[in-house]
Amino acid sequence: MFRLPLLVALSLAIAFGLGIWSTLVALDATTGFGAIKLGAWEAFPEAQTADADPYAKAHRANAGRLLFGSAEGLRFAASVDDDGQPLSGTCRYAIKGQTPPTRAWTLFAEIDGLPPRIDGALPMALNSRTVLREADGSFAIAVSATAEPGNWLAVKGSKPFRLVLTLLDTPTAGSSGLIDLTMPTLERIGCGHA
Repeated sequence: MFRLPLLVALSLAIAFGLGIWSTLVALDATTGFGAIKLGAWEAFPEAQTADADPYAKAHRANAGRLLFGSAEGLRFAASVDDDGQPLSGTCRYAIKGQTPPTRAWTLFAEIDGLPPRIDGALPMALNSRTVLREADGSFAIAVSATAEPGNWLAVKGSKPFRLVLTLLDTPTAGSSGLIDLTMPTLERIGCGHA
């Protein structure tokens, strides 16, 4: 007597559970379409516009992040180095070169999709006003868990991380010439004690 309602309820629970799970996986898997890849750096210039695809809009709503308009800035992220190896807190990296033309930029490392927690003792983020530059305007930033001389971006733990470089008030954000831009290189120096 209760067998049929129980089977219907179980089927509905499984269907709803799998539907919600697959939606959450799809939202975490991609920011949307139209990615621009420059070396290790990747940006989604259409993700913050009214013309964004439904996946980008859903990803933005799910993350609860305020994204820049096309004239305000552009966010680049790197989860691999220039050789395609995933970024890890047990390794040391060097970011060298220059950013595309921009009024200001910020750089920090996300761990588990979260920005760093402010720690007064460690440089968890850098920006265009605090970075030391060479005479030609280029910079070299060391990214590691242990202190480095010069420009150093601290990462904690042995977890994988993602670097986020945000260009603010940049003419490249609304430009169709993004492919011709050069981004800083992201090179792995060594891992462990090597």
